[in-house]
Amino acid sequence: MKKFLLTILTLCFVALASFADDSQDALNFFNNYVKAANSYSPTIVDMYSPSAKITRQVVKPDGTTQDVHTDTATYIKQMKLGQASAKLKNYKNNYSDVKVSKIADGKYKVSSLRQPTGESYKLKTYMVVQKQPNGKWLIVEELMQTKVQIFLKYAK
Repeated sequence: MKKFLLTILTLCFVALASFADDSQDALNFFNNYVKAANSYSPTIVDMYSPSAKITRQVVKPDGTTQDVHTDTATYIKQMKLGQASAKLKNYKNNYSDVKVSKIADGKYKVSSLRQPTGESYKLKTYMVVQKQPNGKWLIVEELMQTKVQIFLKYAK
């Protein structure tokens, strides 16, 4: 009986350690994403799955929101276009209230509040990151609120 309980306890600790490691890995991936984005690193494009579901949630002046969906390739093109002017303005995002929650094995949702440089408001954002069979983490889903109204022209 003692051996059985010891075996069960060991399995529980291993399972908890595994969850903690993946959860921490997901958080580390998010922190690396923030660092890459704020330094305009070209490596950021490699952090997205080619089939990621990307949503910009436009916050309208009246406070209502409208979702604008795009594919990864279009998003990366838009990101590259915007980087030049953002870099000149030294635009960065600060993230607070970062929370990691497990969705499935190897899949985590990282939620936070994003505060653009020079702004007093904070916007909701989340990304779903998934550990690939080769051990690499990728963004498979992302929602980021924005007050940039030009994104509405891409709404369907």
